[in-house]
Amino acid sequence: MKSIKTVFAFLLLMTLKLSFGQESEYSFSEDSKRHDGVPKGMATKHVWKSTIFDGTIREYYLYVPVQYNPNEAAALMVFQDGHAYVNEEGDFRVPVVFDNLIHNKELPITIGLFINPGHKGSELPENPFRASNRSIEYDSLNDAYAQFLIEELIPEISKTYNITNNPQMRAICGLSSGGICAFTAAWERPDYFSKVMSHYGSFTNIRGGHNYEAMIRKTPKKNIKVYLQDGSNDLNNEHGNWWLANQQMASSLEYKSYDYTFVTGTGAHNGKHGGSVLPDALKWLWSDVMNE
Repeated sequence: MKSIKTVFAFLLLMTLKLSFGQESEYSFSEDSKRHDGVPKGMATKHVWKSTIFDGTIREYYLYVPVQYNPNEAAALMVFQDGHAYVNEEGDFRVPVVFDNLIHNKELPITIGLFINPGHKGSELPENPFRASNRSIEYDSLNDAYAQFLIEELIPEISKTYNITNNPQMRAICGLSSGGICAFTAAWERPDYFSKVMSHYGSFTNIRGGHNYEAMIRKTPKKNIKVYLQDGSNDLNNEHGNWWLANQQMASSLEYKSYDYTFVTGTGAHNGKHGGSVLPDALKWLWSDVMNE
């Protein structure tokens, strides 16, 4: 009879093999790779101390494409957990994708604002995902984070760059708790953000996010366009089931006739799937602008 340790080791090995098989099906398209002849935008890193989230410090990154013209207002896309999106060797590689899509005229000339969550204290956290104020900022169902963006960071970067005042030209994106944060910002301020992109968003009961599926159904339709992505092997814990929660979100958006899409796969709670389809996701999100 096999020992308990042997059985456990076998099950762990099979789980790892299954997980690897599920994730290995995702790979980058040409739009996520560097190409000769495509101008490379500039990404710079900065530090911000907030007043709305008093006592917090965070890093943020600013991407500006080569095609930016200060005489013309640029589109804006804001990313939560910015370090994960701005990393050119990571799952999403947004600067590379932006460079390619802007060069191919499949995306408007867009400035990218990549923001890390706030951390209490005078020093930055070693791991931005573990920033002490992340859940308060991202999982809370109120307008505090939208206010932080609209009253603090966006005015700060607008001192240097000409950024559009048109909500149709402003998008917001995030992963996990950053995904529900992006949705909340647009939900609270559809007059400011008209486009939402959520990767395996935490529409679960961390701070009441599971209520959105009912709120969407019972609230007059808002002028926002929503992209959702999730995989069938996402988290299932005391806060809820991410895969089921995202399906509920998609069902509610469909019921209220929102302009939305829900891209599904077999991935887990990571950016492998979302990163692999990011170029097509961005093309869909901005299609109403590019097809005018």
